[in-house]
Amino acid sequence: MSDIAPPVAALIEEFARLPGVGVKTAQRLAFFILRCPTDQARRLSDAIMRVKESIIYCSRCFNITETDPCPICANAGRDQDTICVVEEPLDVIALEKTGAYKGLYHVLHGALSPMNGIGRKDLRIDELMRRLEEGNVREVILATNPSFEGDYTAGFIKSEIKGKLNGASADLRVTSLARGLSLGSDLEYADEGTLGRAIEGRRDL
Repeated sequence: MSDIAPPVAALIEEFARLPGVGVKTAQRLAFFILRCPTDQARRLSDAIMRVKESIIYCSRCFNITETDPCPICANAGRDQDTICVVEEPLDVIALEKTGAYKGLYHVLHGALSPMNGIGRKDLRIDELMRRLEEGNVREVILATNPSFEGDYTAGFIKSEIKGKLNGASADLRVTSLARGLSLGSDLEYADEGTLGRAIEGRRDL
């Protein structure tokens, strides 16, 4: 990009680092920013910095939030006996849109993937187990994505629950979403109706 002004080349390079953004798309985004009004570019810049400076992880469920605990964990009206385990914060947003689930969440921030070097220490599995050890939860919904990694993660967590909670696990219901979801898909891309039916039709594991 030696024929492009260095500031523009640097912007293209940064956009190209984003997931799913190739060089051509990065170039289009950079030139859009170049052509747009200064106040629009400033709003984008301010929004990015505001996210980086004000968003934290809830110390209980590890969803993204501005306050700790997050609004869902702090809501006494939610079903405190049920925890829905998801891979990413986007999955919480998708499930909340259905209006079918009224319990709490636990965000793993990924899925187990031995081939990619992602193990239990890279996820929030230990924190989930500590929540379950408190003995207040009656159902865990393993709502990982319907993929090889998601199924492997759900199976691993189920084994951890059965193996480490001893007698307490006998009173703990472990369920998964009904398979109205396509194999290999992500929760964030599923429509609200499909997700709602999956929540309502969850099954024991």
